[in-house]
Amino acid sequence: MKSSRVRIWELDFLRGVAILLMVIFHFIYDLNAFYQVPIQYDQGLVYYIGKAAATLFIIIAGISSSLSRSNIKRGIKLLLWGMVITLATAITVPGSNIIFGILHFLGASILLYPLFKRQKPLLLLFEGTVIILAGIALDNITISNNWLAPLGLPAEDFVSVDYYPLMPWFGLFLYGVAWGQILYHDKKSLFYFRPRYSLLSTLGKHSLLIYLIHQPVLLLFFYLIF
Repeated sequence: MKSSRVRIWELDFLRGVAILLMVIFHFIYDLNAFYQVPIQYDQGLVYYIGKAAATLFIIIAGISSSLSRSNIKRGIKLLLWGMVITLATAITVPGSNIIFGILHFLGASILLYPLFKRQKPLLLLFEGTVIILAGIALDNITISNNWLAPLGLPAEDFVSVDYYPLMPWFGLFLYGVAWGQILYHDKKSLFYFRPRYSLLSTLGKHSLLIYLIHQPVLLLFFYLIF
């Protein structure tokens, strides 16, 4: 009989933390963007809450890719859902649509993983650092069209309310792959204990579903109270 793979609970826990931070960020973003509540989301604490959520998601995706045997399936699934969100936002909120957001990025990164999976951790960390530095160096550079926007080279008129280009963010993904190889080479939890129940771990197990439904739920909530 084929044994089922045991989930590494701390990765689910960290995904749960990331999804909670993301919901908090979007709660504040929606108040500002749709109801003009004067709370800043593009600077200060709220901004860093959003970036912390994305950073956690990306690093955990890298770790998980080093453990998974179904990366092609996972990558295609995330990329397709990203395209669905692009279409949905283009129809429902023109001018505030999402082009190469976090789901597009994660899907593309996971699909690129096979090119890096046999590399040693030190090389992965070096490549990740180079990609991050390249992304920082190219941050204010624009080109004449948006074909290279996924790489981090958009046109001057490029607009996306959620944008995670491969440079610099793929560098963090490679960090995750390296740490997955170092910390989880035997594909087991780092802890000897396993919590009987954790709300954050439960949220982490269903992070994609929560990501897909949380914005409609938030917007319905605000519609009912405003």
